[in-house]
Amino acid sequence: MCAVAFAAVSIAQPAVAQEYPNRIIKWVVGYPAGGATDIFARLIGQYLSEKLGQQVIIENRPGAGNNIGTEAVINSAPDGYTVLLTNPANSVNATLYRKLNFNFMNDTVPIAGIARVPNVMEVHPSVPAKTVKEFIDYAKANPGKINMASSGNGTSIHLSGELFKFMTGVQMQHVPYRGSSPALTDLLAGQVQVMFDNLPASIAHIKANSLRPLAVTTAQRSKNLPDVPTVAETVPGYEASAFFGMSAPKGTPPAVIKKLNDTINAALKDPNILARIEELGGIPMGGTPEEFGAVVKSETEKWAKVVEFSGVKVD
Repeated sequence: MCAVAFAAVSIAQPAVAQEYPNRIIKWVVGYPAGGATDIFARLIGQYLSEKLGQQVIIENRPGAGNNIGTEAVINSAPDGYTVLLTNPANSVNATLYRKLNFNFMNDTVPIAGIARVPNVMEVHPSVPAKTVKEFIDYAKANPGKINMASSGNGTSIHLSGELFKFMTGVQMQHVPYRGSSPALTDLLAGQVQVMFDNLPASIAHIKANSLRPLAVTTAQRSKNLPDVPTVAETVPGYEASAFFGMSAPKGTPPAVIKKLNDTINAALKDPNILARIEELGGIPMGGTPEEFGAVVKSETEKWAKVVEFSGVKVD
């Protein structure tokens, strides 16, 4: 009987892969349209639509620092038709939030990494500082005058700034928004003074001289902004970067995960996709589901320390 059951499962898995997808796939992004998470989802989503023969719809479900969208996916049927745009908030929130209705590492399965991108420390042109050192000096000489925008509590944008505060002793008032796009709008208007934004969402504004970049947050300089130093060149040991990928609810069939993983990896070999990722300042990831899972685990452990150091907690 066991042998018969095993044979049935062995036959069923390829059948699932062959049939999938036979209807629309919903890819949930926990932020409004226009931010880096949304940009990467739409870029890869279009490729998946073309190659899988079914439309991949991006559904923006902002709120609660990415938790609303994440919980919606976790509570959906584990059939591959509702997936999540995984991002740094999924690693951060495990420590940041005192109470969550889910455990991200236990309740999801990794599918594939898409890209890593630096954040960029940028200021409104009204801020006189042109370097990180000048910014530190200016902030310390003008306590209470620096408002730091972010895309929400616990995002990589927020904690990149918290890490900067911790390592420099600079005091900045955190102003959280419901996503990168509205935060950028206020930064461009001068309503806030500084932001550690994901590079893809800000690079056009930087190139238009609407915002002044002071530094990138990765260990190495970005090819897109080769003349912009790293934060670590002024603040030794500082490093932060965002990552983007796809996850699904726990219990999603392995054959479905493999099909999505294979297609995403194929996308990351497409010259047009690669050119767009590079244009956005990203570094392609790809690889196996297990490799992406290891990235999420490592990032969760790293940001747990930053959250604890900063004392930032959300009920």
